[in-house]
Amino acid sequence: MNGVVEECLPDSPLLQALNGRVPARVPIWMMRQAGRYLPEYRALREKAGDFLSLCYNPDFATEVTLQPIRRFGFDAAILFSDILVVPHALGCDLRFEQGEGPRLSTVTSLADLDGLRSQLDPDKVGRVYEAVAKIRASLPRETALLGFCGAPWTVATYMVAGRGGDEQVPARRAAYRDPVFFAALIDRLVEASATYLIAQFRAGADAVQIFDSWSGVLDPEEFRRWVVSPIRRIVSAVRAEIPGAPIIAFPKGATLSGLTELAFATGVNGIGLDWTADRRNVRAALGARFALQGNLDPLRLIAGGRALDEGIDALMADFRGAAHIFNLGHGIRPETPIAHVEQMLKRVRGF
Repeated sequence: MNGVVEECLPDSPLLQALNGRVPARVPIWMMRQAGRYLPEYRALREKAGDFLSLCYNPDFATEVTLQPIRRFGFDAAILFSDILVVPHALGCDLRFEQGEGPRLSTVTSLADLDGLRSQLDPDKVGRVYEAVAKIRASLPRETALLGFCGAPWTVATYMVAGRGGDEQVPARRAAYRDPVFFAALIDRLVEASATYLIAQFRAGADAVQIFDSWSGVLDPEEFRRWVVSPIRRIVSAVRAEIPGAPIIAFPKGATLSGLTELAFATGVNGIGLDWTADRRNVRAALGARFALQGNLDPLRLIAGGRALDEGIDALMADFRGAAHIFNLGHGIRPETPIAHVEQMLKRVRGF
């Protein structure tokens, strides 16, 4: 285990779960818990002027990360940043269009790839590491700090297309038509992502999550090639520098066989599940070896009331006695009522 984790956070229920133990109480955090559903976030976002300025200002990023901890007392804070910091720090142009999401300069050939940096821009990522250190110093002792990166496959889909899209067709097409280029792009991202996560651990992160938001669009062979293998290499590189580093993988949309292969091939500590996962089957396959994180449908949180309570009750029953981390099956949506988050916390903590 990372020495920082053992020395500083002996009572963290999230880290207990990632160590394979069943915590006395189920730890809870939410993907995108620092974000647009909070009025205090919206006020700071307006002050920052644009999204990237918010991400790259260590004081602003620290404040945004801490906002949901102050309001709700989650068991983990997750660094406020974006998965596209890595391609930006490699030299891609990046901007966020209001209401439309990210726009990047495209990388579609070996020549384009050769035009990028070989190493992450220290000015950009250095501000992220500074934020990690500030956040860790400001958190309660028992609250874990999660760093993160995007998985190489998901980040590559944005780099090839220059934006998100329907089933990430441009990247899938590139992987079929020019596998030499696409493998080189993945290699660059594996190296950069491992470097990025190692530095986050050294700055104070207690665990990290690898987000593979588009893994569900791949067939089994391509999933093995572009999801499992790159994440395995990242985990190996990180643990060569940070022995025992706690790592969660979140392969959204993966099948049970994909989840199982990813978990055993990479040796991550935890697997994040989206809301479509069959919890009982996943627990039967993985629950004896891995922490299971998830997987409430974010729309239940918006609905509130009986739908929310029933979803929580079923989820908690399915994972009772397991090393379970309560979370949503994807990020919290901006229209989510704060009162429903409070309802969720009360219900989960009542078990």
